Amino acid sequence: MDRLETMTILLRVVDRGSFSAASRDLGVPLATVSRKVNELEAHLGTKLLVRTTRKVALTDVGSAYVASTRRILDEIDETERIAAGEFHVPRGELILTAPILFGRLHILPIVTEFLAAYPQINVRMLLTDRNLHLIEDHVDMAVRIGPLPDSTMIGTRVGSMRTVVCASPKLLAGQGVPKSPEDLAGLPCVNFEFLSPASAWPYMPIRPRLSVTTAEAAVWAAAQGLGVTRVLHYQCADAINDGSLRIILANFEVEPLPVHLLHAARGALPAKLRVFLDFAAGRLREGLSSL
Repeated sequence: MDRLETMTILLRVVDRGSFSAASRDLGVPLATVSRKVNELEAHLGTKLLVRTTRKVALTDVGSAYVASTRRILDEIDETERIAAGEFHVPRGELILTAPILFGRLHILPIVTEFLAAYPQINVRMLLTDRNLHLIEDHVDMAVRIGPLPDSTMIGTRVGSMRTVVCASPKLLAGQGVPKSPEDLAGLPCVNFEFLSPASAWPYMPIRPRLSVTTAEAAVWAAAQGLGVTRVLHYQCADAINDGSLRIILANFEVEPLPVHLLHAARGALPAKLRVFLDFAAGRLREGLSSL
């Protein structure tokens, strides 16, 4: 039995919550994944997992074993990176994640500059509006917009982001410009569901004419005069700049959201991560200060 391979398979089963998901992630047949875990349990003489038809759960012994296994594999990974010079020479693959539109507008230009400056580093960008788990999803660094949960992650603040209410000049000309949040009750609204449900607008509940799940759709619909919308400032910045939308109720905005670069706390940072953090933080602060 290749113990390290089996330990890696076990961790993936636990992190993904099922044998089938681990099989897909690893590109290993489901029967092989199940057999490897069974062999490990037979070798240890104890059950590590409780299997059900929908998911797996750890036994008490399994929880302790998985915690130790995770530390062992992290130490092996760190040892290999040190041996390869990754902690001293900026090289290797850097995996970043960011919200889709923010990543395209603000992270991709920085990454393009970074790749030119560091030819021995390759970057993989995972653009998604879902917060990935850095350790479980094997991500080196994440851009987070909003308060950070209590965790062992380390955040470097690079700015803040306004949440704004905006509408098209055409709509405002016909309906009037709201002077207070209560005035929204008489206006049609476009609700961006990912930012907040209609009932969670900070001013008052609204009844949207349209609810959408992407900021781009909300901004486009609002620019067509369909209604007032509420999005993060970077999501509507182009529409504000070209005049197709106007910010309203600026005096009633909620506290701006913090923006962080986030990475796991694992002792010494690999050189590729350290140089990207130094490279990106200042550029992001400069870019966000103009929003």
